[in-house]
Amino acid sequence: MFLEWIYPLVRYFSPLNVFRYLTFRSAYAAVTALLVAFLAGPYIIEKLRHLKFGQSVRVDGPQSHLVKTGTPTMGGFLILASVASATILWVDWGNRYTWICLGAMIGFGAVGFMDDWMKIKHKNSDGLSAKTKLIGQFIVALAVAMSLYLDPTPDTTKLYLPFFKNAVIDLGIMWIPLAVVYMMGWSNAVNLSDGLDGLATGLVIMAVIAFSILTYLSGRADWSEYLSIPYVRGAGEMTVFSLALLGACVGFLWFNAHPAEIFMGDVGSLSLGGILAVMALIVKKEVLLFVVGGVFILEEASVIMQVLYYKATKGKRIFRMAPLHHHFELSGWKETKVVTRFWILGGLFAIIALSTLKIQ
Repeated sequence: MFLEWIYPLVRYFSPLNVFRYLTFRSAYAAVTALLVAFLAGPYIIEKLRHLKFGQSVRVDGPQSHLVKTGTPTMGGFLILASVASATILWVDWGNRYTWICLGAMIGFGAVGFMDDWMKIKHKNSDGLSAKTKLIGQFIVALAVAMSLYLDPTPDTTKLYLPFFKNAVIDLGIMWIPLAVVYMMGWSNAVNLSDGLDGLATGLVIMAVIAFSILTYLSGRADWSEYLSIPYVRGAGEMTVFSLALLGACVGFLWFNAHPAEIFMGDVGSLSLGGILAVMALIVKKEVLLFVVGGVFILEEASVIMQVLYYKATKGKRIFRMAPLHHHFELSGWKETKVVTRFWILGGLFAIIALSTLKIQ
């Protein structure tokens, strides 16, 4: 909005020229989202508490978590509102990628809202049935995939691998179902990691920092050529969105840190996982996201392994409890130690992923 309304006034006041710079708008999108989260956080927490939108804790989970019962949930609204307001203010409204990202985030958030609402309504941790949740995620993911496929770039359907300069394969129309499954998988991966105070939020912050760099580089013809990565015209504007997301997550973490005053709920975790996948699809870093979000992969893999092993052995378990963070918690680690160590791993994975850009 500022770009459309304020920048034209540069003819009368030359310092306003700063509004055309992507780095300036991206930085202030982060600051705006952070301030919105800080200022709106206490009000939203109080409102959710007044409405009795409290968290229902799994009875089969760690006993130390029972004290969290009743903590306001659906805090993902705070993240969505902060990102939306900052993005609308600072982004170039003519850039379609930012609108796709914002729409995808709201869409996955809507599915999460329905899941959270069912948990609150029935006062348990079940929420929507697995089938219903997957159908909702499928509809959102398909809409995003089709919006990208029907207005493609030269690289939209191509698959790139770290360490390789050129695409390894052009998936053609098969890119659509694979992109849909990809988005659904990442949405659920972050959702599974949202089990300890600040855990998912901190990990998303690490991933978003990495993707803020990736979107900026991918949208610059000079840098993308230098690094031998796909140049995606217009992708640089997504840096405004990603830094708004960063600011919103940092602001939310202020209230979500241990002991949490608010939980993001599925409205937050499903939308955050989904948007990481969308950004990866746009800048052609689908495989690299598996490195950036390595902790999310470990968390999701632990659940899959636990379920398969449990069924194969008729009741035996690999881990004390899945997802993986609960295993370490039941092994004697304090919640804060698990969170901090997982954050460290998340940061290391992000650094490793970024280091691959020059090793090609």
